[in-house]
Amino acid sequence: MAGNNEKVVVSTYTNGILDPEEPMLGPVKDGGFIEANTMPGCWGPMITPHLRGGHEVTRPVYVQNAEPGDALAIRIREIEVTSIATASGQDRMVDGHFQGDPYVAKKCPGCDTMHPETTIEGIGQNAVRCSNCGTAITAFQFENGYTVVFDEEKSLGVTVDEGTAERIARDARHYAQLSENCAQHSTLLFAPHDLIGVISRMRPFMGQLGTTPAVRMPDSHNAGDFGVFLVGAPHDYAITDEQLELRTDGHMDIDAVRPGAILVAPVKVPGAGVYMGDMHALQGDGEIAGHTMDVAGVVTVQVEVVKGRELRGPVLFPLVEDLPFLATPINSEERAKAETLAKQWNLSRLEESAPISVIGTGADLNKATENGLQRAADILGISVPEVKNRATITGAIEIGRLPGVVQVTFLAPLEKLESASLLPFVYEQYGIG
Repeated sequence: MAGNNEKVVVSTYTNGILDPEEPMLGPVKDGGFIEANTMPGCWGPMITPHLRGGHEVTRPVYVQNAEPGDALAIRIREIEVTSIATASGQDRMVDGHFQGDPYVAKKCPGCDTMHPETTIEGIGQNAVRCSNCGTAITAFQFENGYTVVFDEEKSLGVTVDEGTAERIARDARHYAQLSENCAQHSTLLFAPHDLIGVISRMRPFMGQLGTTPAVRMPDSHNAGDFGVFLVGAPHDYAITDEQLELRTDGHMDIDAVRPGAILVAPVKVPGAGVYMGDMHALQGDGEIAGHTMDVAGVVTVQVEVVKGRELRGPVLFPLVEDLPFLATPINSEERAKAETLAKQWNLSRLEESAPISVIGTGADLNKATENGLQRAADILGISVPEVKNRATITGAIEIGRLPGVVQVTFLAPLEKLESASLLPFVYEQYGIG
């Protein structure tokens, strides 16, 4: 692939499908930057029937020198929210409006057309209409929802009442700040208003950030929890259990994937295929409502190839303030106390350690935890029981998303991090090593 760009700017999107056979943008040089104007995930694509996934992520970018079996360090340099308002909430699926999976295979209940083109008539939860027969098509509706507006500084949001929600709905694309290149309908059209006057602090992060899987799959299903719904599914994007292992877990919804963090992602296709989307204005751990405040925004990341560092899933080096209390680096005062204690008990050496956060995904939280524990053990060359002990006494199991995304975070020995080719990121992020 010709070219060696220092920076690639992305403003085009997939139709909801990540396909390793599709041409990529770029290339961007190893060490270069990717700047992307990302569109909201979840609700917008969920109510847009011709999109094939639950998100509308950016077209993947080819990274020079990245080959299967490598890893790719993605440094998140900047995230800027551009949406003026958004709408979200707890969903319910509507029978008859999809085939097997409402995120992937929407169907018109009037004429049975799969993935129909649609038009907008008015506002509210029946505003999206099949272009063929005029029937309202809504695979999802709000069970409890809200419309929220953001201040100019993008520091907080406030949920609004019915009249304001409906006024915003009538100019939904403007308030959502949707690009002319994106295909989704804005969820603001539905004008939900069950929560009024709620104040929430903003701390934006990327719900989707990673590399292209080695099998074609809907973007929202590039994780072990949503991905299981593809196994044997009754639609065009069905895969096998074996093919699910080709995922890259780019859909994490982990709130620590924010500016300053370093994400080390697996490379499973030539060029890695970096993509991003599903920016969240904020989220509590677990994303318990199934959705949060999805927004448009501009993201800048820097990429670096880590040759020969094969990974099954992502590894995260969060900001110190995003680490669990027990997983924060041991400071000089604590180490001095530990050395005094070690001398009292004739202990000859103390371990040098640093934080690591390994992402695990699975059909539920138990399976996701097992997956993360095994991945951590494989990366560091230690046993799963040892990882369990370390996560218990020097870390935590954190929930990224229900039903099945976790972070297995703990202090790992520096020599193990070095042998895993991860020590440079430890030094950069925490000044250790």
